[in-house]
Amino acid sequence: MKPLDERTLANLDVALEAACRDLPHGGDHDFRKKVALKLMGAARKGETSLTALSAVAREAISEMKAKKAG
Repeated sequence: MKPLDERTLANLDVALEAACRDLPHGGDHDFRKKVALKLMGAARKGETSLTALSAVAREAISEMKAKKAG
């Protein structure tokens, strides 16, 4: 598995920060870690654009909020 390039790493960071911005205190560590793991999985599968990664992060947060509520 080849390492992710700098642009992809930057996109991962921006997508995570933007998606967690509206969470109380930016989200707790475990919550952010779960989102980050989903983002890394998507990036390793080739979804490296900021648009794609942002969508993955938003979807991950929605799923986790739904699990927590339900």
